[in-house]
Amino acid sequence: MTLTAAPANATRAKVPPGPSRAAAPVLLARMQKDRLKVLAAAAAEYGDAVRVPLGPKTLYLFNHPDYAKHILADNAANYHKGIGLVHARRAIGDGLLTSEGEAWRRQRRTIHPVFQMKRIAAQVPAIADEAEKLVGRLRAASGPVDMRREMTGLALGVLGRTLLDADLGVFEQMGDSFEAVQDQAMFEMMSLSMVPTWVPLPKQVRFRRARRYLNQVVRSLVADRAGDPAAADDVVSRLIESVRGEDERSAGNRMRDELVTLLLAGHETTASTLSWAFHLLDEHPDVWHRMHEEATQVLTGTPTVEDLHRLRYTTMVVEEAMRLYPAVWLLPRIAQEADEIGGYRVPAGADVVMCPYLLHRHRDFWDDPERFDPERFDPKRAPGRNRYSYIPFGAGPRVCVGSSLGTMEATIVLATVARDLRLKKLPGHRISGEPMLTLRVRGGLPMTVHPTR
Repeated sequence: MTLTAAPANATRAKVPPGPSRAAAPVLLARMQKDRLKVLAAAAAEYGDAVRVPLGPKTLYLFNHPDYAKHILADNAANYHKGIGLVHARRAIGDGLLTSEGEAWRRQRRTIHPVFQMKRIAAQVPAIADEAEKLVGRLRAASGPVDMRREMTGLALGVLGRTLLDADLGVFEQMGDSFEAVQDQAMFEMMSLSMVPTWVPLPKQVRFRRARRYLNQVVRSLVADRAGDPAAADDVVSRLIESVRGEDERSAGNRMRDELVTLLLAGHETTASTLSWAFHLLDEHPDVWHRMHEEATQVLTGTPTVEDLHRLRYTTMVVEEAMRLYPAVWLLPRIAQEADEIGGYRVPAGADVVMCPYLLHRHRDFWDDPERFDPERFDPKRAPGRNRYSYIPFGAGPRVCVGSSLGTMEATIVLATVARDLRLKKLPGHRISGEPMLTLRVRGGLPMTVHPTR
């Protein structure tokens, strides 16, 4: 691809400030240990536009809503998926998350009808049923439960019923397999894909085993639907129809990449959001009590779409949890052509990143940003908020296609659990973030279960 020259005014733009190139090896080593801490420290010291040298690479970190709007919406065509996601291709293939251009548009057209609001609204009973099953499992627990693992199982169950018309519970190794995929994707990013996947490092052996297992899952899902794909309106059926006429190998690879991507993105973000929400509710019993009262009043039968509108406070809790701990914690891009952002020069080929985790805590746009306060999302307080100061699902043409389904699922599950149970973290268990492809709760979330009725 031939890149055009930088605009004339870009030659007069400033180079973003940042650490010296001599600090690159140290910063790269620190990134491997605590990626969020490195980026937060850079933004705190240098401001909203920072040049961060990492080994042989340089990241251009932009941490302002106006900059996010430029990159994600106004000039989105100039910014393709970047560091982390590029390296994840060896792990998850060329699905909707990592593809570009016409391939991405074709993929989006294929699955978009499954996420239309009328169809999503019809999934409320299935989500509610999975939430009730979760409550039953938690009630039956004889000791502490790992809520991160429970949320992974729940989210996979909902994904199977709402998007795939399949029971994913039969694939018992799927959660662990996707954990191995995330580990590999981060390893690819931090090693800049310099280590061949055949090198028998323990994590790479684990990843190859996981990839084989996920390929088996995809083959099973496709085989179950291939006989009569038109009989169902789900993602698998639509993908089968979309590859008709392609050669067998090409069709198989595309099906594999699309489904593995959907399986990962379709459960991991919601599982992470719910895990963080349960952590926050334990830290703030007054918020849990208000949620419990709302859920007790609203959820008196099988939940409906109308009930969702009445679960206003619960929705605010979900939104605030996504502000403090956005599952999509990093939005990486690569500049295709030279650009200027906020008066700062961006070279062609530059690795550009936005960090919703930092943006959602920007003191110029959020009062007391470290405080957990669901009231921030009272609809009466929404006017005047910068649209791009809160981007838990990204923004622009590549905004997450499943955002409505994910928010609905998290609201129903959180309300159902809060109605019947009080969950408490084990004393002394330290909670911290693990920024993988999503922002996970590091080391799990062990909690005790206390029925309320």
